[in-house]
Amino acid sequence: MRPRCAVLDDYQGVALDVADWTPVRDAVDVEVFREHIADPDALVEAIGDHEIVVIMRERTPFDATLLARLPQLRLLVTTGMRNAAIDLAAAAGHGVVVCGTQGRAQPTAELTWGLILDLARSITAENTALRADGPWQSTLGTDLAGARLGVLGLGRLGSQVARVGLAFGMDVVAWSPHLTTERAAAAGVGLAASKAELFATSDVVTIHLVLGPGTRGLVGAGELAVMRPGAYLVNTSRGPIVDEDALIAALRAGRIAGAALDVFDVEPLPADHPFRTLPNVLATPHLGYVTHGTYEVFYRDAVEDIAAFLRGTPIRVLG
Repeated sequence: MRPRCAVLDDYQGVALDVADWTPVRDAVDVEVFREHIADPDALVEAIGDHEIVVIMRERTPFDATLLARLPQLRLLVTTGMRNAAIDLAAAAGHGVVVCGTQGRAQPTAELTWGLILDLARSITAENTALRADGPWQSTLGTDLAGARLGVLGLGRLGSQVARVGLAFGMDVVAWSPHLTTERAAAAGVGLAASKAELFATSDVVTIHLVLGPGTRGLVGAGELAVMRPGAYLVNTSRGPIVDEDALIAALRAGRIAGAALDVFDVEPLPADHPFRTLPNVLATPHLGYVTHGTYEVFYRDAVEDIAAFLRGTPIRVLG
């Protein structure tokens, strides 16, 4: 019997179309699951007899408990080369090989600027009013030229976002725990003296850090308290970098002008979550990496990972 491969969380139903699965089509039986399966029991029931599972980013966590309930699993492929929702040690303990894929940074940087522009010019609000035959010009836009953009994390993504800010004529500063003056200067931006200074002086703060023990909750009540009343917070990185309760409190109190969020502590975002209804929140369903070009790379590499594993020579192994 041929091994079975499950492709999880293919929301758009494109996994089999954006990549060529021919190299493994005769070797494995591929089953695609479009709907998110949040309940662990239902997930085990659905994929318990699959030897190979392909997952999309952190949509479905694979912790030690779940891995122990999947004795048939031999290969777990995650899109991207980093997935904090996989217990790599537990996977290794159960004899599961975990492989990643390449990706593209540009789409998330592009979405970041879409969100910043929407916040600054109330694009969504004005479009909604226009479609409802509401008031003509009901908001007053915020100028970006001459405003300060604070970039929290100046890596591959943060550097791209910073360059666009400079093109808009913004004063761009950056900060991260290990950022140096030389690295900031190489990107053409200033180095904030401290995290507190970045939050206190920026008109827009955008987050581009990797989620880890040192960054979880890095943006909390203290950082939000020193932000300017007219400032905006943008997060297209990972939800838990920001203390969600502290952000909700700041938004409800009007201590900052608003937030644009593409990432959340729990995804999909619960139906009753305040981020769905707060008037000063612009929320999108984790669209940063969701582009045709990115998916082509993800699933092309997933096929390569599966083919290499079947040959006995796994590639892009994580852990």
